[in-house]
Amino acid sequence: MPSLDLQADPVDLTAQLVDIPSVSGEEAGLADAVESALRAWAPHLEVVRNGEAVLARTSLGRPSRVVLAGHLDTVPLNDNLPVKRTGSGADETLHGLGTVDMKGGDAVFLHLAATLREPRHDVTFVFYDCEEVEAVRNGLGRIERELPEWLRGDLAIVGEPSNAVIEAGCQGTMRVELATAGARAHTARAWMGDNAIHALAEPLRRLTGYEPRVVDIDGLVYREGLQAVRVGGGVAGNVVPDAAVLAVNHRFAPDRSPEQAERHLREVFEGFELTVVDSSPGALPGLTAPATAELVAAAGGTAKAKLGWTDVARFAAAGMPAVNFGPGDPTLAHTQGEWVAAEEIRRVAEVLGSFLTA
Repeated sequence: MPSLDLQADPVDLTAQLVDIPSVSGEEAGLADAVESALRAWAPHLEVVRNGEAVLARTSLGRPSRVVLAGHLDTVPLNDNLPVKRTGSGADETLHGLGTVDMKGGDAVFLHLAATLREPRHDVTFVFYDCEEVEAVRNGLGRIERELPEWLRGDLAIVGEPSNAVIEAGCQGTMRVELATAGARAHTARAWMGDNAIHALAEPLRRLTGYEPRVVDIDGLVYREGLQAVRVGGGVAGNVVPDAAVLAVNHRFAPDRSPEQAERHLREVFEGFELTVVDSSPGALPGLTAPATAELVAAAGGTAKAKLGWTDVARFAAAGMPAVNFGPGDPTLAHTQGEWVAAEEIRRVAEVLGSFLTA
């Protein structure tokens, strides 16, 4: 089992984590290494294992608690391991699977677990599995069911890549399918049939003309979206199709619940059969919460809206303010050329260290 040095420079620790493959469902080796490294810091830390997730926490009797959460898994390999380091000093970068999503954030959290001896907040560290696959396998959901007390606190910080800037809240997401029906006929006698694919022209027209909301919440701007993501239909090259399906993805601002988002989509596509296939609520930014305001101040006083869905929504659903804060450009996540600037890793470590001890 690889040995992790949690007191090392978080950049070096990031490289150590990246070189331990942990594709979703195959996190055991990394989880073993993380567990072993954290247990070395007992009794300062209480450590438990839950499946391929590892949790640790302080119990110093502080009046508040902060939860730091990061997933251990990555998307599948794409000829992008082992880690490669280029440049030096302010220009140093780390290249490889997970450098951005999100072993840089994990390295910062692990480093803090070992080096924060007298934090002013009690701290819970959550390193979980299967975030990059379907929601039913998400380790954070399992922890919610089996160890819910480990996810309670006054603020949750998820280490998803955010360019080392606080990204507060997140959008909700909903996927729906519109079904159309027709009648089959030979294409040589098309007038005898009713083309179900042609019937999608009207909902596609509505999508083309749709103007998404731009919503300001706590001074943060969330841009909604409504996009066709898949079209299905057709029987054969000489048959008028009698059924077709249009899949649509809706990203909605966190001032709307999933129920409100669904009502909106039924209004947009009135007259068409609509089925909700998948839905997850968003998370309000919670910038007015005292702990969140302190973190934003420690990070330089600015925050951005998270344009996407992350596990901050799980914490928000439990009544906790939650933000995304991690090194790396999220647009590089899941790409073969994934890379992170060493300075961003150190920046996140510095900000969180200051916030947790100042």
